[in-house]
Amino acid sequence: MDAEDFKDLHWLLDVIQSSNIGIVVLDRSLQVEVFNRFMQAHSGINSENAIGHSILELFTELPEKWLRRRVQTVFELGIPMYATWEERPYLFHFPLHLPILYTADVMYQNIMFVPLRAANDQVERMAILVYDVTEIAMTRKMLDRAQTELLQLSRTDRLTNLWARGYWEERFNEEFRRTQRTNETMSLVMFDIDHFKRINDTYGHQVGDEAIRLVASTLRLQSREVDICGRYGGEEFVVILPHTDRDGALVYCERLRSAIMNQTIKIGAEEARFTISLGVSCWSANCESAHVWLQQADQALYKAKNNGRNNTQIFE
Repeated sequence: MDAEDFKDLHWLLDVIQSSNIGIVVLDRSLQVEVFNRFMQAHSGINSENAIGHSILELFTELPEKWLRRRVQTVFELGIPMYATWEERPYLFHFPLHLPILYTADVMYQNIMFVPLRAANDQVERMAILVYDVTEIAMTRKMLDRAQTELLQLSRTDRLTNLWARGYWEERFNEEFRRTQRTNETMSLVMFDIDHFKRINDTYGHQVGDEAIRLVASTLRLQSREVDICGRYGGEEFVVILPHTDRDGALVYCERLRSAIMNQTIKIGAEEARFTISLGVSCWSANCESAHVWLQQADQALYKAKNNGRNNTQIFE
């Protein structure tokens, strides 16, 4: 090697050592030949203790089978391979030096496996490049979380935490189309609070809101996870009951009605009670549209009101 070649090699080694990415060079047996300062700083392993040792011995937490498959592909095909933090959050378990800046305590990494060719054009070594993408990953996670929360807020009624009318109607239309295809048993319940205006006029709107919240919490307790509950507007509520026939819907409604009737709202030294009226429509092939199905439940509710309130009526 002449002086110029040695000088070029010196510059190359200086670049490798000062690089702000991790660089590890391995031979075919996974023995370490280069271990730059980035890797030393984040692993706590000196290059003298790393070079000549298997990467699997130095980092026992590495996913050996996954790593060997990647390495084998790079050596056999001679092409680079990539692994992003979305696929695997990290390859090397590097604790963050400033975890206070992030919600994570481990460095997120993008990994690149690069074939290194000798003078005979054969791949005899491979470089692993480690990119610290913690800031990008944390920002993405925060954005995703914010989007999820905004979506949830847009779908949820703020007073009751039930599905808001708009989103509930989306789910209702989806369930209607699904039921048309599968002909599954399904029931629709519509109910409201009896004499709600009187509650507001007598006790005030805060008590009215408390009555609505009480109904919503009772509704959640009395419903299954598969039931789709929503606040339709004001004091009116709707529930989709999958796999529920006429008798099952009647049992559900009467259980809900009884549970609400036996609860009270405390107003100073007084206690207020109230009831609900419910209408049920069981899906059938005669329901030509979701709108018709909803109208049937509304008609059954109207019948319950005319029947003295505090009862359940089923659309026939």
